[in-house]
Amino acid sequence: MADDKPRYKSYNSPAGGWGAAAATAKVLLEQSVVTKGSRALLSMNQPGGFKCPSCAFPDASCTKKLEFCENGAKALAHEATKFRVTREFFAQHSVTDLMEQSDYWLEMQGRLTEPMRYDAATDHYVPVRWDDAFALIGRHLRALASPHEAEFYTSGRTANETAFLYSIFVREFGTNNFPDCSNMCHEPTSRGLPHSIGVGKGTVILDDFEHAEAIFLIGHNAGTNAPRMMTPLVEARKRGVPIVAVNPMPERALIKFTEPQDIVQMATFGSTEVSSEFVHIRIGGDLALLKGMMKVMFEREAAGETVLDHDFIAEHTSGFATLKADIEAQTWPDLVAAAGIDEAQIRRCAEIYIRSDATIICYGMGVTQHQQGSQLVQQIANLLLLKGNYGKPGAGISPIRGHSNVQGDRTVGIDEKPGQAYLDKVRDVFGFEPPRGEGHHSIESVEAMMAGTAKVFIGLGGNFVRAVPDTGRAYDAMRKLDLTVGIATKLNRGHLVHGRDALILPVIARSERIETAAGEQFVTIEDSMSNVTASRGVLEPASADLMPETEIVCRMAMATLPDSKTGWASYIDDYGLIRDKIAAVYPALYEGFSERIKAPMGFHLDIPPRRRVWATPNGKANFLVLPGLAVNAAVDDPDMLRLATVRSHDQFNTTIYSYNDRYRGVYNDRMVLFMNADDIAARGLEAGTKVALETISADGVVRRVGGLTILDYPMSRGSVAGYYPELNPLLPLAHYDRTSGCPAAKSIPVRVVRAAD
Repeated sequence: MADDKPRYKSYNSPAGGWGAAAATAKVLLEQSVVTKGSRALLSMNQPGGFKCPSCAFPDASCTKKLEFCENGAKALAHEATKFRVTREFFAQHSVTDLMEQSDYWLEMQGRLTEPMRYDAATDHYVPVRWDDAFALIGRHLRALASPHEAEFYTSGRTANETAFLYSIFVREFGTNNFPDCSNMCHEPTSRGLPHSIGVGKGTVILDDFEHAEAIFLIGHNAGTNAPRMMTPLVEARKRGVPIVAVNPMPERALIKFTEPQDIVQMATFGSTEVSSEFVHIRIGGDLALLKGMMKVMFEREAAGETVLDHDFIAEHTSGFATLKADIEAQTWPDLVAAAGIDEAQIRRCAEIYIRSDATIICYGMGVTQHQQGSQLVQQIANLLLLKGNYGKPGAGISPIRGHSNVQGDRTVGIDEKPGQAYLDKVRDVFGFEPPRGEGHHSIESVEAMMAGTAKVFIGLGGNFVRAVPDTGRAYDAMRKLDLTVGIATKLNRGHLVHGRDALILPVIARSERIETAAGEQFVTIEDSMSNVTASRGVLEPASADLMPETEIVCRMAMATLPDSKTGWASYIDDYGLIRDKIAAVYPALYEGFSERIKAPMGFHLDIPPRRRVWATPNGKANFLVLPGLAVNAAVDDPDMLRLATVRSHDQFNTTIYSYNDRYRGVYNDRMVLFMNADDIAARGLEAGTKVALETISADGVVRRVGGLTILDYPMSRGSVAGYYPELNPLLPLAHYDRTSGCPAAKSIPVRVVRAAD
């Protein structure tokens, strides 16, 4: 029997390499899919194959023999697993019993095999016919006093075709309530960037990494959350390109990395030092760093040097004088104190940026998940605008998104704040008048459940209740609903925290073939760099009673809208018809969709800033000011620390693959608190001590998570970290960015409390 005692041991080897190879082999073996999984991996992210169900990083050129990473292999293995959750499983386990199990245990039970309905009399899920399940959904939705009493969630796993039809169904039903996984990660990109550069997406494509002269990585951990990104980073570093990593935690992959596909490195146990400069920022200190770098640039200009792109600024931007005044008003003592690093390092970062004629700045949720995350994103845009780092090779802004089609879902209509021009197109193409008011984002949907004004929740993928903040209150809110529907491949917590009626509808996975009356179908995916590619599954579905997500959406629509003139039945069989409608609603982006998608590597959507065109009201890129140096509200308690919730290396979103996090040296445990040695000592504690965390909040609700083991870890002072979603109960529902609705999960004010003896 394996030793499951918690162990903590520093990991000093390079990331990737033989450790990644061993982990890939291990997960294929654990899920009993060594042969099947290995063959499928050869088709992952390849022309004619399927897109990885994990991260959204774009595919390299088709000359690559292998284009998958360790975490992609884990996602595939768990999708292709031999284990099954059958009707016998549900007969054996009540929902109450299942709630006692861990998220990891639920994940390891395997694939769902047939539709199930909750039976309140027995507290068990029982089989239900597909037709009866859709009829139940239709009855509940038609019985609502208002369409706005329903919430329609979407996960980033959902393909473009499905997401588009889902948006049409819900709008024909009569609401714009689209809580979405993007609300909880990169919504500040979607809401903040358009005011700056006219588009809520990045401006970089993969080829730009070959031309960049400097790369900044702010607030993300590529080695775990987007491992395929390590290849262009390593290649850039080998060319001598400086790479600046900004993070409160020193992540192993951004220190040293061994490419698993580099035969020489693997054979010689070699590695590449990735970061040329590690900036050990304190949580929330990014704003001070960015303003400090801009201050250096203005100082150099005042001294007679030319470091700004004055021609670009004059021709393409607005608001320069206001930004300059704000930056020049900052003092170095204040900047240093807010950033948590010394002035010399800020100046070194500025020097790297000034010397580069083509700079890429990548960022993740360490930037977006703050109370003013949208405005912080705009400050990154400001820095790039000062040197004209848009519309030229090797330059631009690059949000590193998580789930594989989270950006695509937004592009094709999953948006609680739709534009009027888009709604006009929906009206003209589909012949109904869509609702014009704003709907609910994720936080607002939970608030509606709490208030009793939401009655139905339909989750198109994902694990909504485990992902949102304020876990206890979210659980209570979900249980008030009349109906919850979970459309999923595997069992998760969201199926156990349910309404009075509840359905689990199992779907065909990304790696599996979709066969309809019209033949084999494919779907399309948009990656984080706006490239749209086809995805064709290669495996047999896990059960004969699974249904494609697209068909589920169509059948829900047919059951709910019996008088609809939309051709739902035809879309079930022919996905090409759906793509034609996408092209009709979005002609500027998707004209000729059906022909363009035949290209082996797909096609890029037009991103106007790449052409130095700015789709803003004034037709300019705008310098936007965030006054001061704080991106989070101050807390008076001097003992307060800032908590960032993070994912382990053996995790994808809320999916837990194991209790290990080898790059951080944690084994068989997830209830840990990463903490700076000086912060530990200042509280009279020591490594290994059991503690609790309490949220400092103005709403009067005490939020507490106990049983955490302190780990001495090189965090920046004043900053601590622990695992998501276990620490979600500490995040107040009201602690979010008002511009975007994104929870401030990377800056939760907490106290460390010694556990009772």
